[in-house]
Amino acid sequence: MRRSYVTLDVFTDQLFGGNPLAVVLDAAGLSTEQMQKIAIEFGYSETTFVLPAIEADHTAHVRIFTPAGELPFAGHPNIGTAFALARQAEAQGRELPETLLFEEKAGLVPVRLERENGRVVRAELMAPEAMTRRSRMIPENAAACLGLEPADIRTDHHAPQVVSVGLPFLIVELASRDALRRAHGELAAHRRLLASNGISSVYAYTRNAGESTFEKGSDIQGRMFSPLDGIAEDPATGSATVAAVAFLSALENGADLSLTFTQGVDMGRPSLLDARTEAGKAYVAGSCVPVMDGFFTLESEVWERSVAEFITV
Repeated sequence: MRRSYVTLDVFTDQLFGGNPLAVVLDAAGLSTEQMQKIAIEFGYSETTFVLPAIEADHTAHVRIFTPAGELPFAGHPNIGTAFALARQAEAQGRELPETLLFEEKAGLVPVRLERENGRVVRAELMAPEAMTRRSRMIPENAAACLGLEPADIRTDHHAPQVVSVGLPFLIVELASRDALRRAHGELAAHRRLLASNGISSVYAYTRNAGESTFEKGSDIQGRMFSPLDGIAEDPATGSATVAAVAFLSALENGADLSLTFTQGVDMGRPSLLDARTEAGKAYVAGSCVPVMDGFFTLESEVWERSVAEFITV
């Protein structure tokens, strides 16, 4: 079976910015093992696989894989998959509803399409779970995970805290933009301090703007490290951003927030994420740029089909 795929840059309006994503548009019949190997072959931080929905009133069943394993939920894969399906429908003369409903391991993820002149230009997802706070981490250990000194960790707003709205992250506020620039994921510290608690990712942020014009227009500058997932650094992490905005809202007694986040600047892939909370729900939105499209046929499927045809003859 020849399967179609597209790749997109997500949370950007510039080609080769943002976070790359591969979307396999017709994944029915693929095994979990095959999906994992395809994700490794693409080599992006995430690859999504679109399958028929289990429930008739839902849009699709979506599975998300990193090079190391499957995720229950992620941000840029949902935004990019919604954008890809909408553009595919447009090319076929169809129009999808304003809100798509994706079935995922973390639950049902609504993604709202935003259109201009009849074409989708942005998408916004709602987190599938209410925000939960899990364990805290002392500044010394958070610093070790980021290759920094304890003095680089800011704790007057909050201690380093594990937060989830579908996927858990250790969220750490840093004291300066310089500290954020120096941060990196220390694999040994992640193994020692995170893996035993079922956490694989650290999202570090600062409220201090960088020197670039791109960052000066935003509220929060962030970076995300997940070496345990085979992701040294992610250029745009919607699931971490939506967890962060939900957490910041909770710190302000549930006040509705609307914040602009940048990410990926230090990687040379600047990304812009618009996050908000409303009535206890958390959202993140962004634009996408289509990059490539194509087809593939797995050699194993060709072999299996050839054998079946030979036996039939």
